[in-house]
Amino acid sequence: MNKEKNFSKWYSDILEKAEIIDLRYGVKGFIVIRPWGAMILENMYQLYEKALQKKNHKSCFFPVVIPEKNFKKESSHIKGFTPEVFWLQKVQGEDKLALRPTSETAFYQMYSLWIRSWRDLPLKLYQRANVFRYETKATRPLIRSREFYWIETHDVFATREEAEKQVQEDIETTEEIMHEKFGIPFLPMKRPSWDKFAGSVYTIGSDVLMPDSKLIQQPSTHLLGQNFSKAFNIKFKDEKGKEEYVWQTCYGPAPSRILASVISTHGDDKGLVIPFCIAPIQIIIIPIFNTKNKKNVLDESKKIKRELENLGLRVEIDDSEKRPGEKYFEWELKGVPFRLEIGEKEIKEKKLTLFTRDTEKKETLNMRDLPKIKKFGDEFDSRLKKKADDFMKDKIVNCKTKQDLKKAMENKKIARVNFCSIEKEGEKCAEHVEKEIHAEIRGTLANKREHPKGGKCIICNKKAKEVVYIGKSY
Repeated sequence: MNKEKNFSKWYSDILEKAEIIDLRYGVKGFIVIRPWGAMILENMYQLYEKALQKKNHKSCFFPVVIPEKNFKKESSHIKGFTPEVFWLQKVQGEDKLALRPTSETAFYQMYSLWIRSWRDLPLKLYQRANVFRYETKATRPLIRSREFYWIETHDVFATREEAEKQVQEDIETTEEIMHEKFGIPFLPMKRPSWDKFAGSVYTIGSDVLMPDSKLIQQPSTHLLGQNFSKAFNIKFKDEKGKEEYVWQTCYGPAPSRILASVISTHGDDKGLVIPFCIAPIQIIIIPIFNTKNKKNVLDESKKIKRELENLGLRVEIDDSEKRPGEKYFEWELKGVPFRLEIGEKEIKEKKLTLFTRDTEKKETLNMRDLPKIKKFGDEFDSRLKKKADDFMKDKIVNCKTKQDLKKAMENKKIARVNFCSIEKEGEKCAEHVEKEIHAEIRGTLANKREHPKGGKCIICNKKAKEVVYIGKSY
C-alpha cells in the first residue's frame, strides 16, 4: 500500500484490510462498520459527549422520522434539504414521513412546547444519531455516504449575544476534541452566504485537509438566529413578562466522517496509526513461546496485562498460534500504538521489548517501568498532532494574482487571497473560481479576523473586503 502515490487506493485498501468497514451490504451509500471501526467510533463518541456534557449539554433521543409538515415550516430549510431527503412510502391515513437528514425540525416542534419562560433558558440538548441523505454523487465510505453517524446539539438562548458565544464555544469544542485529542488540525471557516446551512444566519465549517490535498468539511456550527423560532413559534417571557422569540444554534460533529480524517491523516504504508486516546487496544502483548514454556510465558503475560489494566489502559494478549511475525503485521496494520513482546528471555531479565507504532522503534523496557506507558501514550498523540499540523501549515500559500491561484491549485495547496465579499455581491467571483480554477471559496477564518489591508479582489479587481481561503474539496 502506497499512501503518497495513490491515496485513493490506499484508503480503500486500509478500510478493508484493517477491518474498519465492509462494503458488501449491497445498497449504495450504506456500509457495515465492523467491530474494529465501531470500537474506535465508540471511543470518539465518548470523548465528544464528555466534552459536551461538561459544557452543560444534556443528552436525549428523538425519533428517526420527521413529518413532512415540519419541513415546510421553515421555507429555506425545506428548499435546501428536500433534494437530499429519503421519503418513506406513505402509510394510509398518516402524514408523509422523512428519514431525518438533520433534526432541527424534529427538535424545534418540541421546544415550542417545553419553553415558556426565561427560566427555561438556556436549553442545551444533544443526541447521538444516524442521519440519512440521498447523496446523488459518487459515494465514498465514511467520506460521502447516504447514512452517517453523528452528534447534533440544538441550543436555545434569550439573546443573540448568548447564541453567538455558543457558536464560538462550538469551535472551541472542535479544537479541544478533534484537534487536541484526535490530532486533526482544521480551519474554522465562515462560509459564504451562498454556501451556508439552509435556514441559518451563518455557518462555520471546519475544513480538514486530506493527504490528496482535498478539503473535507468536519464539524459545522450554525447561528440559526430566530428563523426557526419564528417558524415553530418558540417564545419565552422575559423577566418583565414581555414575550420574545428565542435565539438558536446547532452543531454537528460526525464521528464517522471524522474517522475518515483520522485514518487518512495518521495512517502510513503499513496501515492504520490510531491515536492512543481512541485506540480500541492501546497495548497488544505478544507472548513468544514454545510448547515447553507456553504456560509460564502466558501466565507472565496475564500479570502484565492486569498491571496495565489497573492503570486504566486498554490491553489485549494475542495468544493465538500464529507466528510472531504474522502477529506483528496484523497489529501494525490495525494501528495499535504499542506492542510488548515477552518470551522466556524477557521473563528472566525482567525486561520487555516495546515497539511504538508511529516511530517504528523498538526499545527495552524494564518491567518495573510499565506505568511509563501511560506517559508514552500522551507523547504518541502529541507526535501525531505535530506531524499533522506541520502538513497543514505547509499547504497554505498567499496568492496575489489569478496565475498564482491556478499554480496553487495545480500544486495541491490551499490559497489565501483577497476577495471582494462572501455576501451576495461576491457570488459571481465565486462562480468564476469554480468554473475557471476548478476550486471553491471556502470562506473566512471564523476565529481570527484577517483584513485585506487595502488589497483588491483576486478575481474582479474591486476593493477587497475579505481574506478568503480557496481549495478543492470532496
